[in-house]
Amino acid sequence: MDGGEELVFCALGGLGEIGMNAALYGFGAPGKRKYIMVDLGLSFAGPDLPGIDLLLPDLSFVESIRKDLLGLVITHAHEDHIGAVADQWPRLGCRVFATKFAAGLLNAKHASDMSLSKLEVETVQIGGRLKLGPFEVEFVPVAHSIPESCALAIRTPLGTVVHSGDWKIDPTPTMGPPTDAERLTAIGDEGVLALVCDSTNILRDGESPSEKEVAENLHQLIADAPGRVVVTTFASNVSRLRAVADAAQATGRSVIIGGRAMERTIGVARECGYLDGVPPFFSTERYSQLDRKNTVLLATGSQGEPRAALARMAQDDYGDVRLAPGDRVIFSSRTIPGNEREVGKIINGLVAQGVEVITDRTHLVHVSGHPRRTEVAKFYSWVRPKVAVPAHGEPLHLAEHAAFARSLGVHDVVTARNGDMVLLAPGKPAIVDEVRHGQLAKDGHVVVAANDPAIAARTKLAFAGVISIAVCFNSRGEVQGDPDVLMSGLPPRTRDGKGMDVVVDEAIFNTIDNLGRGKRRDPDAAANAIERSVRGAVGHAWGKKPLVHVLIVEA
Repeated sequence: MDGGEELVFCALGGLGEIGMNAALYGFGAPGKRKYIMVDLGLSFAGPDLPGIDLLLPDLSFVESIRKDLLGLVITHAHEDHIGAVADQWPRLGCRVFATKFAAGLLNAKHASDMSLSKLEVETVQIGGRLKLGPFEVEFVPVAHSIPESCALAIRTPLGTVVHSGDWKIDPTPTMGPPTDAERLTAIGDEGVLALVCDSTNILRDGESPSEKEVAENLHQLIADAPGRVVVTTFASNVSRLRAVADAAQATGRSVIIGGRAMERTIGVARECGYLDGVPPFFSTERYSQLDRKNTVLLATGSQGEPRAALARMAQDDYGDVRLAPGDRVIFSSRTIPGNEREVGKIINGLVAQGVEVITDRTHLVHVSGHPRRTEVAKFYSWVRPKVAVPAHGEPLHLAEHAAFARSLGVHDVVTARNGDMVLLAPGKPAIVDEVRHGQLAKDGHVVVAANDPAIAARTKLAFAGVISIAVCFNSRGEVQGDPDVLMSGLPPRTRDGKGMDVVVDEAIFNTIDNLGRGKRRDPDAAANAIERSVRGAVGHAWGKKPLVHVLIVEA
């Protein structure tokens, strides 16, 4: 081994937030490192970014070391781990490795959008190994809420890092193997330098319930339902989709699919054999032809997405799909923090139609795919790391996980954030650098910086509206005709009843009257003066200052 070689870790997403997971591991001397990337996910934008649905990690740093990037390795197929691949991979052009199910979803997404660059995912077997330069990556099966989830044992000349990915301990998963405690213990026996571990449920004591219990409860709720049943869950949760399908088959009900994301997942799940023995599902076109008591509808929209199937049902605006009093809707999901208002709106819309709504507040119809504290403690006892790096969590989760790791006897704990370059070996682990990082926003078909002025302008527009003004001056500085004014988002009258258009007109003409001929002949000076005057006048009359755009036309 050459002198000066180091093993480093750097997250560009997922540390200090839940979602948008993207991590780098580097090996070599500074300036000569080779890297692998683990996951490339997205997160969902909040109301503070109007018009934006998705957020992606800023990969400027990765682009700068692109020639040294040996590959992108996927732990599992959730959108917060693979959702940014479609938009970001063309900037990297590296090899991509995933298990069969994750590869199937990535390929299906690319096949549905001809504008995307061709992506060839190289398939790795669960339990298999992958050699990439100084890295050897082993895919260790773990239980999670999507098939073929894997922890990664990343071996290097300076030690082994276990990257947990998303996982839980479930002794009775309904799909796929349980978390491989025996293999993780054997890796721990070899010696583990560092554990980069999921922190999502670190605030909760005990262990998560099993997926088997959810399947049993869903079966009973479907069997007892007097009318139609709608089950909404994450489109990627194939175990849950299978549980609903098995319950429907056992109770003599047909399954209808509502939502394109779910259709895509089901197609890949069938190709991979996870729905063997399950009869074909129907499209919503058959909804009105099937008897109410013999129907189960699997629908997207568990997080309140306004264009998803369930939101449209709540508004009674989903084609031929109509719900009626006595029908039952089951939310087999957890509301992600920040989505409570949207989900509540859908529930209220359903209840107003006389529909019975069941959530995890009253029934065990959902379990998390992430580990609670007792489970985390067991994982540490298996791999026995010298260093702990809490990951996949908000600042509170990371801080709590760090304290918990120390209580378990881990001496070196590094609480890092996105962009922090963490030295894992040699020597004492520490944050040694910070690289460029941040968020990009998916704005329609375009990717822009999350702080792009256009997004900030939308926030301003939503708060105070816009006034567009066109004024024509001739060569002598005289106004030609009447100014053209268009207002949007402003109240029609002030609180004393005066027309807002009158307020604007008075401000425009008063400003023009007070402008000297020299400034009238200067388009920029005239526009700035009118803009300031109109903003001030409307602000005084309304209490809010709108955006004001002024166009000076020279006749």
